[in-house]
Amino acid sequence: MLTPNILRQNYTLFSRPYQLKLPLEIGHTIPDNDCVRLLGQFVEELDLSDLYSTYSRVKENQVSPRQMLKIMLYAYHEHNYSSRGIEKACRRDINYMYLLEGRSAPDHATIARFRSIHFGQVADKYLAMTARYLMDLGEISGREIFIDGTKIEANANKYTFVWKKSVTKNQVKLLEKTALLVQECVESYGLREIWHGQVKEKHLSKILRKLYKIKDEESIEFVHGSGCRKTQLQKHIELLEEYSARLKEYSRKLEVLGDRNSYSKTDPDATFMRMKEDAMLNGQLKPAYNLQLGVDSGYISWLTLSPKPTDTSTLIPFLTGMETALKHRYPVVVADAGYESEENYSYLEDRGISAMIKPANYEISKTRKYKQDISRRENMTYNPDGDYYTCRNGCRLYAHGIHHQKTASGYVRKQTVYRCYECAGCPHRAECLKGKNWKIPEEERFKKLTVSRKFERQRKECLDRITSEEGIQLRVNRSIQAEGAFALWKEDGAFRQFLCRGQANVYAESVLMAIAQNLDNLHRRIQNRKLGLHLYEV
Repeated sequence: MLTPNILRQNYTLFSRPYQLKLPLEIGHTIPDNDCVRLLGQFVEELDLSDLYSTYSRVKENQVSPRQMLKIMLYAYHEHNYSSRGIEKACRRDINYMYLLEGRSAPDHATIARFRSIHFGQVADKYLAMTARYLMDLGEISGREIFIDGTKIEANANKYTFVWKKSVTKNQVKLLEKTALLVQECVESYGLREIWHGQVKEKHLSKILRKLYKIKDEESIEFVHGSGCRKTQLQKHIELLEEYSARLKEYSRKLEVLGDRNSYSKTDPDATFMRMKEDAMLNGQLKPAYNLQLGVDSGYISWLTLSPKPTDTSTLIPFLTGMETALKHRYPVVVADAGYESEENYSYLEDRGISAMIKPANYEISKTRKYKQDISRRENMTYNPDGDYYTCRNGCRLYAHGIHHQKTASGYVRKQTVYRCYECAGCPHRAECLKGKNWKIPEEERFKKLTVSRKFERQRKECLDRITSEEGIQLRVNRSIQAEGAFALWKEDGAFRQFLCRGQANVYAESVLMAIAQNLDNLHRRIQNRKLGLHLYEV
């Protein structure tokens, strides 16, 4: 070989000639029990009419939506989430070539468009289709659903936060400054006929038009740059335009925020949350999504994304969406203490669903300090006939009134307020009346309890269920199945940050991950002969 040949663009000019021997069909080189065969057969049995309807036309010489779905599911199964990484694998990996069926490898832009534009529109339908398919196979029991949530970081830049409290405070300050400026303009130019005493966008626009009319009538030229002296009219117009633009920007931010407290400028659907992965150990908030998974028999049967960091408000939307999509209602719901609330208990109770939710005080109630705390109502004696509590000193706390508390979703919680009238001179006063209230003198303070009788009954019934033999088994399985699903996402799959932006695209990415994980779970159970395993024994 001549040395200059190695610098040519066509590398075949200096390669050694040899006979390349390949089978006529690539599938012969893939093992018979490889997961790629199960995945391909699974997609073949799906009804892809909804996916094809997202295309205006499908060219015959390009990769079809059916083949694209196979490639995306297999890529997520292999923990390959990048569109460029998937494109590279389609050119080099024989399993991807097998799924392409002889077609040319799609480029990264085609892969990204399929994930966000096409599959994103029908992601929930194919997640429900997968769950129903596994239920028909007998792999999903359809009886117990294990629900848990985790926060996954969004694909948003640093320091792009918008805080609702800051926006509201600045908006109030700007409104005060704008009102003073408008009042000055009204008095200086005689605009009382168009001023109604309110700082609104339409009123500012009228005043600006009037000021520009005065500018044209007096033939005033606006000047800019150093050394130029602006007229008072020009200063007023420029300030009004600046204030008006800032007010519009604050209104737009508040509209994007909605009932949230923050969002990211690069991904407005993401909310700043406190993450478990805190490298700086300073409790820094990061833009993230609250991912909720419903696991049955080790398979993910449903998932949702929530912009709220707490799990309490996500249970009802999760169950409602799952029941609508799957056309199936689970009779038993198992969740951790983060989902406990009277609203959630009542929702499950009204629909005849057995709640297996661990009470929020379950672990702390076992400690000695909790049991010896005389200020807690759990350590007081309750008399249901007289409807009063008896404290350590033998004094009674009678019902003083009813308090109604309304949640953000509109649920009204009825609470009974109990009050003691014999706290003066009590020897246990310092232990019973904890905390400092400087607005009320010490001698006028009394013991007060706020109790929801309905919530207390629901919590006791749920505690009896989770401490039974069945409840212990379900709690153990929740730790294995729900927590295990997140372990496969975060640890085994190294899926700790979304690649897409926007809740719709992030949801499509999550569904691809869930279906791929379900197929991998099915593949392992088939090969290990563990089909039909729904619950693990204690």
